[in-house]
Amino acid sequence: MGQKVSPVGMRVGINRDWHSRWFASDNEYAKFLHEDIKVRKYLTKELKDALLSHVEIERRKGDKGHDVTIMLFVARPGVVIGQEGANINRIKKEVSKMLKPSNVKIDVVEVKQPDLDAQLVAQWIATELENRASFRTAQKKAIQRVRKAGAKGCRTLISGRLGGADIARSEGYKEGIIPLTTLRTNIDFAIAEAVTPYGRLGVKVWICLGDKKEEKEEAKGGER
Repeated sequence: MGQKVSPVGMRVGINRDWHSRWFASDNEYAKFLHEDIKVRKYLTKELKDALLSHVEIERRKGDKGHDVTIMLFVARPGVVIGQEGANINRIKKEVSKMLKPSNVKIDVVEVKQPDLDAQLVAQWIATELENRASFRTAQKKAIQRVRKAGAKGCRTLISGRLGGADIARSEGYKEGIIPLTTLRTNIDFAIAEAVTPYGRLGVKVWICLGDKKEEKEEAKGGER
């Protein structure tokens, strides 16, 4: 039996930070945790068309309850904001109901390179599978896009009844380097699901964005 660890969770504190940042007493911890899960589920469903990458939640103790800052990382910020800010105001009202009594602030952050975001790539593959595209073609196209965007390596894996086969199996492709055990390497990982007539297909994507040392050296070279 395999003993697998999430590449993202393994790198928290090295080159990754928590997506929920707050401190709670023993009485408040469970409440905050369930609130975070509820908010994330709502936003994932609501902002599917905006290509939501991930949600970050920060809490700070204020005069009345907590000041909650929610950061939405999306590829299409215009869809989130809506016409004259109507959509984001509606979302803020719904989220505020879930987080009473708290002051809620929502920031929309644009994902500059969607092809280097594992969650967005996994969602794109899942959408292609739902539109009856070939699972092989979808994976190969995704890897080409990721590599073209400048990633050091990319790996994909689709599991389930591939092509409507009676027996479920897994099939994946890899290009470049994916050093999962090198902790200084910045690796993005995500999972998505495709709902097909034959059942659900699981999609996994690993993207290697290079070492942190290399990124710093490149930045210094650019400054010169």
